[in-house]
Amino acid sequence: MTIEMVLSVIARDRPGLVNRLAAEIVAQRGNWIDSSMARLGGDFAGIVRVALPEENAGALEAGLTRLAEEGVTVLARRSEGPAVPAGQRAVLELTCSDHPGIVRDISDRLAARRVSIDELETQVFTGSMSGEALFSAKARIVIPDGVSATAVREDLERIGLDMMAEIVLREAE
Repeated sequence: MTIEMVLSVIARDRPGLVNRLAAEIVAQRGNWIDSSMARLGGDFAGIVRVALPEENAGALEAGLTRLAEEGVTVLARRSEGPAVPAGQRAVLELTCSDHPGIVRDISDRLAARRVSIDELETQVFTGSMSGEALFSAKARIVIPDGVSATAVREDLERIGLDMMAEIVLREAE
């Protein structure tokens, strides 16, 4: 029987990290399904979903644990299968002056409406005209059945006024 595992990986950035991880997966007849990885500061972090024969899961976990000797931390979790939330898919984009609490405030409003975040990408960058630090976020979300996109948009617009943010909520393509 084939199972899926989700791996969370973090290490000091250096060439060959992805190759090292991929080698451990292939050694156990694993298949790299999907991932999201990036250099964040001086570290490299990522999440990987793999499929492999159930009888090889323990050996993969042991191999991943040995990567700690090379400075690579991997947390492996056996997946319970795809839990795809029902509802309307949407994209949320936000830009504002950077300050603490932006993600907390936005995620608080989304959680209050039971909105699920499928993907979240954020960054702080320097504004081209002002030179000030700006924060941007792009999230793929799922608005649950029974909750109106208009209500979610209104909640976000109220927060946007408080933080002087440009917020766009649109249907996902």
